[in-house]
Amino acid sequence: MANGYQSYKNQSVMTMTPGEMLLLLYDELTKRLVRAEMALKKEDYALFDASVQRSVDIVQYLKDTLNFNYEISRELNTMYDFFLYELSRVSAGRKAEVIEELKPLVKELRDTFAEAAKRA
Repeated sequence: MANGYQSYKNQSVMTMTPGEMLLLLYDELTKRLVRAEMALKKEDYALFDASVQRSVDIVQYLKDTLNFNYEISRELNTMYDFFLYELSRVSAGRKAEVIEELKPLVKELRDTFAEAAKRA
């Protein structure tokens, strides 16, 4: 049963458009930030660290896959650098306030890409 579900998940990811994949990554980033925030409140530092690290991995992937043939990529690169810096602050200081500052920025960027995908 679990193997069938994994095959389904793999297939659905493989058939996504780039826009759908981008939105999925932003949704996952948001989910991981919320999870880190909740783990911090519960003082579950293992889950907190894992959630922050996964957030870093997602942002790094987004940064690594930028296509610099488009002017917007330079601005996104700067934004992703900012996210990575802030995530390092979150990790080092275990401060929920920094997560609260990041979440609306991620949501705004996600919503912008969702709108662009609708128009494309």
